[in-house]
Amino acid sequence: MTLTDTDVAELRAALNGDVLEPDDPHFAAEVAAQNTLIVHTPHLAVIPHSDADVRAAVRFAAGHGLAVRVQATGHGAEAPIIDGLLLLTKRMLDLSVDPESRVATIAAGVRWEAVIRAAAEHGLAPITGSSTHVGAIGYTLGGGLGPLARSHGFTSDWVRGFRVVLADGSLVTADADENPDLFWALRGGKGGLGVVTEMRVELVPIRTLYAGSLFFDGPNVEAALRAWTDWLPTAPAAATTSVALMNMPPIEEIPEPFRGRFLLSLRFAWVGNSTEGERILAPLRAAAPVYIDGVAEIPATEVGGIHGDPSEPGPVWTRGFLLTPIDQEFVDELLAHFGREAGAPFVGVEVRHLGGATATDVAGGSAAGGRKSAHTLTLIGVAPPLFERMPAAADAFLAAASRWVSPETNINFAGNVTDSERFASAWPGDTFERLSKTRAQYDPDRVFAYGPAVV
Repeated sequence: MTLTDTDVAELRAALNGDVLEPDDPHFAAEVAAQNTLIVHTPHLAVIPHSDADVRAAVRFAAGHGLAVRVQATGHGAEAPIIDGLLLLTKRMLDLSVDPESRVATIAAGVRWEAVIRAAAEHGLAPITGSSTHVGAIGYTLGGGLGPLARSHGFTSDWVRGFRVVLADGSLVTADADENPDLFWALRGGKGGLGVVTEMRVELVPIRTLYAGSLFFDGPNVEAALRAWTDWLPTAPAAATTSVALMNMPPIEEIPEPFRGRFLLSLRFAWVGNSTEGERILAPLRAAAPVYIDGVAEIPATEVGGIHGDPSEPGPVWTRGFLLTPIDQEFVDELLAHFGREAGAPFVGVEVRHLGGATATDVAGGSAAGGRKSAHTLTLIGVAPPLFERMPAAADAFLAAASRWVSPETNINFAGNVTDSERFASAWPGDTFERLSKTRAQYDPDRVFAYGPAVV
């Protein structure tokens, strides 16, 4: 695609926001992703300040044959963007909370941490992901499975409406009353539908949680992991848990208590009375000697500390998928591939417990994939010299654990989807078919590049 100086000048004249070309000295920094291995080089980058800017940018792109992609905080980047127009919504930061309706109105660039602070002033909280540093809208469009998933479901279940710029540059509302088919699709369908410039999400009256992480080290990892696996079938819906095998390198960047250790982090989040939460957690606390006990009553504003996800950019390799119910034979495979002596190239292997509220769709339905699955599993690598070993290590585990791998995944856990079959597996078959039709209806010319080239 060749754009003339006149073309770019035309776009600049139509916007209050910024237009950046690849030779701009700020271009690389502005388009940077959270994963520093991913380097975006689109033809143009636009930093809109308003809905009007987004509309003008989309019209320009459509008129010049440029594919449109969207990035807010850069956490969702799965592959380099090497063409088209990249909309960077990071400057769209309007945020308000209505305590009477318990609804937060969130602009496209807002991170969850800002929503959490604003809601807490009214004794309210959003249902967020494990990292509160991510953009609220991008995360939610994929469904969103966070530390309160079993008690409160997908984050997208709490959305009450969107404001969306469509492929023709028009601005529409999508909610239960207006454009309900688009509303259905945006709650879990992720991309290829439009640019969401605003989201309205219902908040919940939560001030405190009984939550945090228990760390087990070295020889106690296996006992704690097996106890958690046996405990899962009786876990109450108000308790959301996950575990992460952590093979921490002996480097100064790692805090001293974790440096060079093989650990199990058992995360626990209980919504309700802390005394009852302590009773529910007791069998897991007693499963093996606890190295660090970080579970206590905490303000709801500290929900991001449960998983302790990093907030600084860095190189990362991940692969994720969903699982059916697991058992001790699954633990055998997990430890054989990722245990202390396995020599696996991953720094983290995480399993989250789903079910509970995640299994029940909202009234009117939604496009969120993964409701029939029991767990998520994510492999995480952060050491670039080991990256070339990771695909084969992941494939070997997938082959050994195939009987527990769910045929349906979730788009937020699917990673860089390059083939049609894996893309389709992010949703149930009937959901994917309806999504495809909805995308074709709202974006027939595929202005919003999303998914494999042919789906």
